[in-house]
Amino acid sequence: MRKNANSVSKFSKHLFWDIDTSDLDLNTHSKYDISKVLQYGNYSDWKILVDCYGIDTIVKKAQSIRELDKRSATFLSVLGDVPKTTFLCYSTKQSIPKHWAF
Repeated sequence: MRKNANSVSKFSKHLFWDIDTSDLDLNTHSKYDISKVLQYGNYSDWKILVDCYGIDTIVKKAQSIRELDKRSATFLSVLGDVPKTTFLCYSTKQSIPKHWAF
């Protein structure tokens, strides 16, 4: 985590609606935070995330997120200059496919 790290309260409220944010620690739950912001966050959440973790850490953690959407993975592969096939969401398939391919 970077020096100018922000607290969880800086992120949009809708990102962490399902948990008690007082128990959320940005150091230990970084993969969860990154996943939420990439899937449901807006641009201001993205800027806070980059301030907290940096691009390299975001890309490294996102590579192990199984349920990451392919649009976010492609964006991060370009941003981090890594092949998109290194993202887990590209190498694993759901056992029950979705009805709609968005």
